[in-house]
Amino acid sequence: MTHSVLLHIDGQWTEASEGRTLDVINPATEEVVATVARAEIADLDRAAQAAERAFQTWRRTSAVERSALMRKAAGLVRERRDMIARLLTLENGKPIAQARLEVESAAEMLEWFAEEARRVYGRAIPARAPGIHQLAIREPVGPVAAFTPWNFPISQVVKKLAAALAAGCSMVIKAAEETPASAAELVRACADAGVPDGVINLVFGVPAEISEHLIPHPAIRKMSFTGSTAVGKQLAALAGLHMKRTTMELGGHAPAIVFADSDLPQAAKLIAASKFRNAGQVCIAPTRLMVEEPVFDRFLDLFMEQVDAIEVGDGLNEKVTMGPVIHERRLQAVEDLIQDAVRHGGQVRSGGQRIGNKGYFLAPTVITGTPVEAEAMNTEVFGPVALVAPFADADAAVAEANRLPYGLASYVYTGSAQTMARLSDAVESGIVAFNHTAVALPETPFGGIKESGYGSEGGIEGLDAYLNTKFVTQSVATPQ
Repeated sequence: MTHSVLLHIDGQWTEASEGRTLDVINPATEEVVATVARAEIADLDRAAQAAERAFQTWRRTSAVERSALMRKAAGLVRERRDMIARLLTLENGKPIAQARLEVESAAEMLEWFAEEARRVYGRAIPARAPGIHQLAIREPVGPVAAFTPWNFPISQVVKKLAAALAAGCSMVIKAAEETPASAAELVRACADAGVPDGVINLVFGVPAEISEHLIPHPAIRKMSFTGSTAVGKQLAALAGLHMKRTTMELGGHAPAIVFADSDLPQAAKLIAASKFRNAGQVCIAPTRLMVEEPVFDRFLDLFMEQVDAIEVGDGLNEKVTMGPVIHERRLQAVEDLIQDAVRHGGQVRSGGQRIGNKGYFLAPTVITGTPVEAEAMNTEVFGPVALVAPFADADAAVAEANRLPYGLASYVYTGSAQTMARLSDAVESGIVAFNHTAVALPETPFGGIKESGYGSEGGIEGLDAYLNTKFVTQSVATPQ
């Protein structure tokens, strides 16, 4: 049984102006489980204009009231968790337990930014002369165009939405056509909580058509994008032509450096869980695993034990711990990377092949001995593939970690405070995690450097991204 996902424009759930739709495929069964409205230019204009009108109201809504509405929305998301999670798994394929956690984290994100909305402070700047008042005032940047991917279809939307709402911005969200229902339910919760019509607009369609129209649109003041580096560069260039502010959260190729003095069983457990979560379709997934030579074989055995315990299947099955990749194109892309690694001399220690002939399932894959010339060592894999290699010393590990133009997340496992201090400085990455993998929390900044993007989501930095600073200077001296 299929369901229909509509556009949300100016407070109304509506079909596209020309009535066109796109199919939504369950990646575990290859069955059509939904249709989603395909926006046309007229729909995009209506959404942008609605956001522009609503911005004038929302920016003047008190921070206390915005905060209350956001907290109410968070409560509705929690109440509807199981329903939203099921839709998410149907469309994305991830295990239902992971889907529930994603929905819960969305509620938490709304709550955290609801509180930060009450703490958007300016400052008074001491003047150089009597009778002068100098103020730095924080104001919302304006209507925002947000573009989000399918791998975390509610989490990636809420990171942008929560910060924008807290700052006083309105939005046009272009969520992923592959996974529209959970994003729609997030918007529905906000609408049901009482967020005014037009503040949040949701569209789906052909990504290039939507971005090429919305980013230059005169109503839009800022663009936020999460996705691949290649697409991000194109959108950033387009935004630059029109002097639109941007936040770019792009791809990565995260290294995980395991030193001999680390807790090897714990490192193997954490890295395996992080690597194969969401079938490896995570921008911060550790993919290049570097293990100090004296403990390489021991770590590999421990890591393989974790991989062997992974249960692959339909995410609606509570026992499953890894679902399919999102579609046939992703499956083929990852298989091509595996085959290229093997051609270059890599050895497949586990997995490496498709599972079954129905659904987009790929076995959790571990490859050793892959040279740096192989494409998988240079291109974001975005699939359930771990590349494991030994390293001789810390200098060699850091050199490999920094070799690529990516710089989103990096992981280090060590028992040495000295090593932590050294690598905190030496590793070129927007995020460096030592001995754990909890790197995407509402209160912490999340963002990359180099070709992994710029700007942060989460933390006070995530709120700053939606605020302008206005300098106001006043002469209040009494005329003589």
